[in-house]
Amino acid sequence: VNDSKQLTARQREMLFTRITQYAIAYGIGQQAAEIIDAIGIIPATKRAMQQALDQLRPQAEFLLIDGRIRLQNNPLPQQAIIRGDGKSLSIAAASILAKVTRDRLLQELDAQYPAYGFARHKGYGTEYHLAAIAAHGPCPLHRQTFAPMKRPLL
Repeated sequence: VNDSKQLTARQREMLFTRITQYAIAYGIGQQAAEIIDAIGIIPATKRAMQQALDQLRPQAEFLLIDGRIRLQNNPLPQQAIIRGDGKSLSIAAASILAKVTRDRLLQELDAQYPAYGFARHKGYGTEYHLAAIAAHGPCPLHRQTFAPMKRPLL
């Protein structure tokens, strides 16, 4: 297990299967683009984190969090670790679950919105993705608060 960004898609898929088979517990939270636009990326991230925590059985006793975010309304002891996916096995495993889940979702959404190439760019603001938005306009999946959506598309 390593930082998900250091692994190939095939390695992440294999590890996803192992993690979900052998982890004591895991949870996955998601927030829709319109929620992120309405409340902001950090509050939406916290909501998704809480969704994942709510799925855990047995419940967590301590939170290791990648980055600087803390869940203020959660009574559990917690530690935020910058670049935690390279320092903690638990955070690295969570990173893999998140990345694979996101990539699978974008693969499905690519079939719904083939003009945008979501399976290809995984939602990142690549040249290809920006060109697709310029050619077709944004689709309902695009966050209006995402920086490229605020710039005029040529």
